[in-house]
Amino acid sequence: MKILVADSIATSAVEVLRKNFEVVEHHFSPSELLDEISKYDAIIVRSGTKVTRKVIENADQLKVIGRAGVGVDNIDVEAATEKRIFVVNSPRASTISVAEIAIAYMLALCRNLIQATIETKIGKWPKKQLKGTELYGKTLGFIGCGRIGAEVAKRVQVFGMTCLVYDPYLPPEVSAKIGVEMTTDLDKLFRVSDIITIHAWLTDETRGMVGENELEKMKPTAFLVNCARGGIIDEDALYDALKEKKIAGAALDVFSEEPARENNLFELDNLYVSPHIAASTKEAQERAGQVTAEQVRKVLTGQKPEFCVNPELLK
Repeated sequence: MKILVADSIATSAVEVLRKNFEVVEHHFSPSELLDEISKYDAIIVRSGTKVTRKVIENADQLKVIGRAGVGVDNIDVEAATEKRIFVVNSPRASTISVAEIAIAYMLALCRNLIQATIETKIGKWPKKQLKGTELYGKTLGFIGCGRIGAEVAKRVQVFGMTCLVYDPYLPPEVSAKIGVEMTTDLDKLFRVSDIITIHAWLTDETRGMVGENELEKMKPTAFLVNCARGGIIDEDALYDALKEKKIAGAALDVFSEEPARENNLFELDNLYVSPHIAASTKEAQERAGQVTAEQVRKVLTGQKPEFCVNPELLK
């Protein structure tokens, strides 16, 4: 059987697959992938390759799509399910890495670390102008609180923060276990939070859910952090809120369109950004590659995968 590794994964994971399968490591353009996909029994991607309905329709012998990571918005899961192609992922691999970068952004925003670095390096000494604020005693609002959100909550409570969570899908016993306060009032979360962090999937329900109305409710001293998915925040509304100083600042690792080489948000000093690197640590990539490779191996050898995005195929 033949496996296409379309986006780079850990070398150790590729070596495991090579023991039993023919493995091709190559990133095809969208048009090339349409022509080439029929040769493969499995494809492994990260976020770079889009496995669209057209790709899946051309995949005559494809049995499994592996996502080395959590989100599968670059995979047409519905089309795959229709063709009885398994979609597997590695949902726990990047949890710690994403939680840590979200907190890093909170600290950077509160202490003006990027401005401090830039201005000090060019010979300025803006000590008085860069007065920051502590995390201690502040309220951190969560939009979504799954595995990553839970790890963030665990860590920020050590800083002395109060965690307020809006997540209609979080069971009460889980929220009690991680020590967060739940709210069904999203308006309240925007009004009272000193920092808001997003840990939700991008769905029809969440797309654009942080827009002009929501940003208007935030404190002028508040910060917004998104290391989840682009599209949840209305970027035009965020631009206006930041430029007009309606909120103090924001940090984005994700954007509505990626790669985000051009974006009017980038002209703003009170916005910190990174190129979708929340899961890009050595440890997370090693885990993601190994877990995904094992899931793909199981499907190709007739075993049940543990992390199946379309579990209806297991019945």
